[in-house]
Amino acid sequence: MAKVAFLLAGGFEDSEMKNPYEAIKEAGHETTIIGLEKGAECKGKKGTVSYTAELASSEAKASDFDAVVIPGGSAPEALRVNDDVVRFVKELNEQGKLISGICHGPQVMISADILKGKAATCYIGIRDDVKLAGADYKDEEVVVSENLVTSRTPNDEPAFIREILAKLA
Repeated sequence: MAKVAFLLAGGFEDSEMKNPYEAIKEAGHETTIIGLEKGAECKGKKGTVSYTAELASSEAKASDFDAVVIPGGSAPEALRVNDDVVRFVKELNEQGKLISGICHGPQVMISADILKGKAATCYIGIRDDVKLAGADYKDEEVVVSENLVTSRTPNDEPAFIREILAKLA
């Protein structure tokens, strides 16, 4: 079974964390919530779910994980300015491990500079940023490009989860 990290900060899109997290756990994979500080409470922007960071980004080692999921909402904005988060995602990419992001999640991929030459999708509001980062932007429910899986909105969660689970299998 795979070890899957979830990058989280307050203000994430509730369902974009809850649904992939539960599906990945249900499939038997091990999950770890990585936040800016260990023990920090991360509340969803709609207030329906809340999670506690089990590991600080400063302690996260790419070699300990097989994949990362980056939910959207406003959390990626807080995550992308953290050097440890960016390092972690860069290292996962260098190791060819699965990096998945939905909605605003690809903002972290932009800061980690891992989109060049890959296809990706995202929330329409950051489409230009994804293109400027070197990605071939696609307006599709899910885009799989090498080790990346990206989706646009909560409506795309079933396809997003399906492709993550397929990659982890």
